[in-house]
Amino acid sequence: MREPLDHRKSAILRAVVQQYIETAQPVGSTTIAEHPEVGVSSATVRNELHNLEADGFVAQPHTSAGRIPTQKGYRFFVDAMTGQESLSPSNVAKVSEFFAAAHGELEVMLQETSSFLSGLTGTAAVVTGEPGEAVTIRSIQLIDLHPDVLMVVLVTSSGSVLKKTFEMADHTDGRLLSEAQTLVNEELLGKPLTELSAWNTPNKRRGASVAAAAVQAACVAAEDAGARMYLDGASSIAESFDATETIQSVLAVLEKQFVVVSLLKELVDGGLTVAIGSETGVATLSECSLVVAPYRTDSGPMGAIAVLGPTRMNYAKTVSAVDEVSRQLSGLLTEGP
Repeated sequence: MREPLDHRKSAILRAVVQQYIETAQPVGSTTIAEHPEVGVSSATVRNELHNLEADGFVAQPHTSAGRIPTQKGYRFFVDAMTGQESLSPSNVAKVSEFFAAAHGELEVMLQETSSFLSGLTGTAAVVTGEPGEAVTIRSIQLIDLHPDVLMVVLVTSSGSVLKKTFEMADHTDGRLLSEAQTLVNEELLGKPLTELSAWNTPNKRRGASVAAAAVQAACVAAEDAGARMYLDGASSIAESFDATETIQSVLAVLEKQFVVVSLLKELVDGGLTVAIGSETGVATLSECSLVVAPYRTDSGPMGAIAVLGPTRMNYAKTVSAVDEVSRQLSGLLTEGP
């Protein structure tokens, strides 16, 4: 819950945050007094800034400098903004055009989505994809590459395509392969992907040995796919911070896929979320903010879309962009092109 601020203090705090986001420079009382929403004298602004500083909403880097927002100040600003901002019509059109042209395997689409979102927001974007419990097996194809080498191609209800080659000790003729194909179709189509590893092969059926080997290979492919992370715009981090140590520590976190995927999964449970500074729970991201939203298919939640940037990011643009991309990606995956 944010602490209540009267109209004047709220307007002054918003002016500080907005100006600091634009300039990255401490904001003086004269500049704030000229803000159209403030409408009071510089002397009154100075008094209110003193009160806001005492309450922890702004800070003064050094004597005679202007003020900069604190994490508490950003939190108030974002909470007051939520639900009031929307993406510009031109950017909504860009998102629509992007997804209208999107096609192909899910993995490619998610990577392209992270690249698009990074370009739209001007900072690092992450998309995670993880087969959920509701993801089912849409099709399984067994392909003969060589008399002793086969490939299994599994397509899930989320659009993921899993491929894996495997070898058979004995020669596999066309009839045996056909029997194995029939067997996996009868037994596995429509079943949850998570149940694949627990499938018990009916050994008395012809083609059972080939089917068992194919399912084992598909399980390996599913494990290899696991929870994937698609990142773009990491180079933008270097442009967002002055301190080399900060840049290096943030980039080091982005290289740890497990940490990022786990963090986003934890944050996204409540829907669209903005985590500021220490709210991320990762010490090395104390100077960063994360805007995270879930995306889903008709089978249920699939993963998260996120933008990572400095705490002085353009929250209005970033929140609306993440929300719109999440909505349109979910619509595409649910309804199809």
